Amino acid sequence: MIQRKHIFTALLALGVILPSYASADQPDEIPRDSLKVYNLEEDVVVIASPKENRKLRELPTSVTQVNKKLMQAHQIRSIKDLTGTVPNIFIPNYGSKLSSAIYIRGIGSRINTPPVGLYVDNVPYIDKSAFDFDFSDVERIDILRGPQSTLYGRNTMGGLIKVYTKSPFDYQGTDFKIGTSTYGDYNASVAHYHRVNNNFAFSTGGFFKHKGGFFKNTYLDKQMDKGDTGGGRFRGILIPSSNLKLDLNVNYEYSDEGGFPYGAYNKETNSYAEPNNNKEHSYRRSLFNTGLNLTYQAVNFDFSAITGYQRLKDRMFIDQDFSPADIFTIMQKQQLNTLSEEFIFKSKPNRKWEWTTGLFGFAQNLRTDGPVWFHQDGIRNLIERGIKTGLEQGIGMINNMIPPIQIGSMPFPIQPSVFADFNVLDKELLIDGVFKTPIYSGSFYHQSTINDLFIDGLSLTAGFRVNYEHNKMKYNSNSAIHYGLDFGAKASLVAPFPMPEQTYGPYNVQLESNPKLQGDLNKSSVDFLPRFALQYNLDKDNSVYATVSRGYRSGGYNVQMFSDLIQSEMQTVMRGDMMKGVMGKLMQEYNQLDPDKKHKVDMMVDKMKENMPPHILDMIQNGGPTPDPLDIEDATVFKPEYTWNYEVGTHLNIGQGKFIADYALFLLDTKNQQIAKFAQSGLGRVTVNAGKSRSYGAEAAMRYRVDEVISLHAAYGFTHAEFTEYKTNKKMNGKLQEVDYKGKRVPFVPRHTLNAGIDFNFAMPQRSWLDGVLLSVSYSGVGKVYWTEENDVSQKFYGTLNANLSLKKGKAYMDIWGRNLYNKDYATFYFESMGNGFMQKGAPIHFGLSLGCQF
Repeated sequence: MIQRKHIFTALLALGVILPSYASADQPDEIPRDSLKVYNLEEDVVVIASPKENRKLRELPTSVTQVNKKLMQAHQIRSIKDLTGTVPNIFIPNYGSKLSSAIYIRGIGSRINTPPVGLYVDNVPYIDKSAFDFDFSDVERIDILRGPQSTLYGRNTMGGLIKVYTKSPFDYQGTDFKIGTSTYGDYNASVAHYHRVNNNFAFSTGGFFKHKGGFFKNTYLDKQMDKGDTGGGRFRGILIPSSNLKLDLNVNYEYSDEGGFPYGAYNKETNSYAEPNNNKEHSYRRSLFNTGLNLTYQAVNFDFSAITGYQRLKDRMFIDQDFSPADIFTIMQKQQLNTLSEEFIFKSKPNRKWEWTTGLFGFAQNLRTDGPVWFHQDGIRNLIERGIKTGLEQGIGMINNMIPPIQIGSMPFPIQPSVFADFNVLDKELLIDGVFKTPIYSGSFYHQSTINDLFIDGLSLTAGFRVNYEHNKMKYNSNSAIHYGLDFGAKASLVAPFPMPEQTYGPYNVQLESNPKLQGDLNKSSVDFLPRFALQYNLDKDNSVYATVSRGYRSGGYNVQMFSDLIQSEMQTVMRGDMMKGVMGKLMQEYNQLDPDKKHKVDMMVDKMKENMPPHILDMIQNGGPTPDPLDIEDATVFKPEYTWNYEVGTHLNIGQGKFIADYALFLLDTKNQQIAKFAQSGLGRVTVNAGKSRSYGAEAAMRYRVDEVISLHAAYGFTHAEFTEYKTNKKMNGKLQEVDYKGKRVPFVPRHTLNAGIDFNFAMPQRSWLDGVLLSVSYSGVGKVYWTEENDVSQKFYGTLNANLSLKKGKAYMDIWGRNLYNKDYATFYFESMGNGFMQKGAPIHFGLSLGCQF
């Protein structure tokens, strides 16, 4: 299934060669990276941010820190595993690695621009298609909730996730790990961290994972979500002097997987059917990232220059009808290249006036190929049936408009009528599309903090960002359809008794229509993103704060909308081609008539012209009035989304780390909220702007160390998010009607997120066969989640029980873990397409075993 050469090449390049670079000259004392900040109370390394002057929990914002121990206890292996662990963050694990939908504090979207930013070792990941990657060498994750747009720019209106990998200056040795779990999963990873001398250190490693899959396609009798992933990372840190550091990070990951295990769901009967498609789904992704951090410490300020480059190439294939019928399939191929650069000037910490100023810019070139294939069932039931229905309605309307014709001295008038039939000759119909959507963005930002304002401990923070963005789209969408048209006419005498009728035809024409949409669009925007915060430090470990900030999520183009647009263009082109074909065939038959019959036909046609309404005559002669050209821009553009966030909160640390807590209350007013939905035809997903919404809620995260053995932790988030203004059109009973969703809950936003657990950390006596035992048990809950704007389908609150037992001896360890221990049945995703509902279930109960050693 997988192109394993990509994976093994990465493993060889980044894993096998690592011992050859080791140096035997090692000083007795290993210096720490002097450009980091250490928080010994929490036994974690707090990475010094290039932009902030304080440790994470000292900032006036709602934060969550996830260290390596917590990642191990909760089996956090990718970004999707943060759901339930972090308050008010919902990242449903559905679809494939392409599907990295993030919902936070009432905002989010399944496609296009994300509401939360992602930085890996201070390098931004611009596109959400790259968000779901392996965390095997990740040391720490920081989550900041609420808009971070002033310092971090676009698409951080809901928050920011910062991921940090292990530094070879802080950790040396070789890590080796293997694991297996139920449902046929297995994995292996190796990484080496080596400090060559006091100025240079590097790490390199690789990993491989196989997923057996939870869900079966009952039609093909195959696992749908199985897959393989492999890759590696190299990181090199050079510190040529005490005030200069260069940090290079290179990462490659290749994945080849199934996915999209969606089963039919009937919301009327609340019944679910297992996935049942006649074709296999697949997703392949090649992901390359590299970043260079340069940090220079001057006397009165720090300077950072961060360069990032990302190349993503993927291919998604979906049986879009999700059924045994052979209706239509969709392929999407993306080729993405992104180059970013940021220059940051930051004051020294612990000053009366602390400030940060920076410039950021990026260029992203994205090419998307989106072919759609209609197969025999789709041609017959969608294309052919739709055209036949329209043809029948048009013929019926024409015949109703043709009055009886009195010719000469005939005793009875003649009633003419026409008939026609249509059939597609293609066995497969391709609707193709190639779209180039480059983005160019630049911004300037500044933030200042005045400490000890009026009184000791009171600080005021004010900042702004001016962001410019230019979006372009060059589109080329086309198709070719071959079809046959059988048509003719009848003439019958309008008599009080049955009379024979005269039939002309049927005549057959075979035609080809080639609809095409080509062109380009572009748009630019300038946005001002301010932020204000007031913070009071009760003491060095406890603070309260209030913030007001504006968030921004960029707009763009719905390239998948072109499948609908090209079908509209196809109908227009076919109508004209049909009329030309019919008129050409009629003239051909007319020219073969003898003079007497020609005269009779001419008389009948003239009479019809005299008595026929002008618009019907125009329809017959010219195919009707020329339709207005498609408004491509109006159909494809979605606007930027903006939000104002109002927040109050506190960070508490009581008893020198015995009790640590973070609390926050927030209110968000959002304008032009971006909502993902399927196009009316079902041929892809689009983003629409949903007017306005309001979200309010609360967050709490607590950890209490009872003693040296037992610690308790809990995290809870509450969000009430509803539309305050959202009118749109929806097809009901075959007609478009206006619907108003005001007062409805925003879909995909859980009302509650919960995680609560207990950890037992036993230090064993000397000479025991074990050095330590760690048992972690946690309960994670999410819900209620509404899946649609109508709020007619939902997932009620559900919870899963998870546990991890870690046994340690020397530098070796063994983890035995279990997820969803009482096998809770729940839905993690639901959508509607072409009037049908589809659902993906959550992962069932599963267990795993991991073995690792450090040497």
